[in-house]
Amino acid sequence: MAEQIVAYTLGKNLYLNITNRCTNNCLFCIRHTVEGVGYDLWLKHEPSLEEVLAAVPDPTRYQEIVFCGYGEPLMRLELVRKAAEQLKQMGARIRINTNGQANLIYGRNVVPELKDLVDTVCISLNAQSVARYVEICRPIYGEKAYQAVLDFACCCVGKIPRVVLSVVQWPGVDVERCREIARKLGGEFRLRRFTGTLN
Repeated sequence: MAEQIVAYTLGKNLYLNITNRCTNNCLFCIRHTVEGVGYDLWLKHEPSLEEVLAAVPDPTRYQEIVFCGYGEPLMRLELVRKAAEQLKQMGARIRINTNGQANLIYGRNVVPELKDLVDTVCISLNAQSVARYVEICRPIYGEKAYQAVLDFACCCVGKIPRVVLSVVQWPGVDVERCREIARKLGGEFRLRRFTGTLN
């Protein structure tokens, strides 16, 4: 039986796949596509801290170590914190790709717990309004998820060195309005193009 993939490379970065759980079920999610990311990222079990660290013997070989797989990495906040701390000590640059709902999940502001451990946080904004976000991202938290994403971004700005808000180019998404939201929040903006084939 093939081992599950905990770490995978894309370009100059190493990505860590630590959970398949997510509070969203986005219409465009890569796990709904035929192509995926070129790897089978479905986990048989969530990897332990030891398994994650073993998958990164030399983090300095990569431009960034990115917490990003088929799920929301901050659903495993403690593992992310412990792994990031040890990887930083080994010279890694750390990025987290997140849906921005961590504070909603935990009922507290978790950003101070990530300060000094994370170099970049990429937050999936994905829509210009509550209604569009709910339609596209289908969050388990319903309408309050969108404001939680905006609030999380505000918490990150000034605490995390680089904050990027992204949207996928998708029908009904007003890219320019999203760009303006990112600017007002104090973050960078990134447009991601959808290239997959949905199942």
